[in-house]
Amino acid sequence: MKSKCLLYSSLLLSVAFSSLLDGCSSTSTDPYSGWNHGAQTFNDGLDKVLIKPLAQGYQWITPDFVDHGVTNFFSNMNDIGVAFNDLLQLKMQQSGMDASRFLINTTVGVGGVMDIANKFDLPKHHEDFGQTLGVWGVSSGSYLILPVFGPSSPRDTFGLIGDALLNPLTYVSFIGGTASAVTAGSKLLDVTDMRATALQTEKVVNEATLNKDRYEFIKEAYQQRRHYLETDGKVSDDNALELELEENMNDSSGNGVPAQGAKETTSTHQLTISSPE
Repeated sequence: MKSKCLLYSSLLLSVAFSSLLDGCSSTSTDPYSGWNHGAQTFNDGLDKVLIKPLAQGYQWITPDFVDHGVTNFFSNMNDIGVAFNDLLQLKMQQSGMDASRFLINTTVGVGGVMDIANKFDLPKHHEDFGQTLGVWGVSSGSYLILPVFGPSSPRDTFGLIGDALLNPLTYVSFIGGTASAVTAGSKLLDVTDMRATALQTEKVVNEATLNKDRYEFIKEAYQQRRHYLETDGKVSDDNALELELEENMNDSSGNGVPAQGAKETTSTHQLTISSPE
């Protein structure tokens, strides 16, 4: 009951906050540009000195089958939130599919380490609370880069609250002691795994931005990806090329857009690719 109240509170706050920001930013298409460039520089620096080296080490010592198992585990945990957001968006059939996917992978798939549900024609879906807010008429607001979390918007920033409330690991951390340490360790592993996936497409992104402003490229890629998810894949041909690249770059939680083609990930807010050295 408390979780539902918090979800509804997040919805109301997001409506009010997004409306306020939309009103304040009506004279500019990118009102947070100054903040965004600073946040992107911070995220790039953090990625270069900490997250990317950690991901490279993880990739070097981790066998492929273990790497895929870790990715599948966090993707399976994410399916709980996906199923709830399906319900909130009134996608009843898809909610049943995603709930079934979670149950099958948790049991037969050994805690989600193996994606058995895919063999039963239960594909991975990507629904989050930011999309749910959009379905109920909340404007996304202008492009906003968050420190550590990366590309976002006022609406999707509030959406992170709902996503956290729908993640079981959030409640494990409340126990304290060893449980909190396990939660922190699992989150670090999740972030490292997502960034390791992004290493596969980093060269492609860097080459794509040689003759294009990197900030604008990431901004467009993020917004197109979010539009693609919010409209359930309904996108114009004009955006096909960018979306093809974006779908080869995972949904991660940092300052860019990690790859989705190689492996599934747990969030549409993902670690960014670091700037070329």
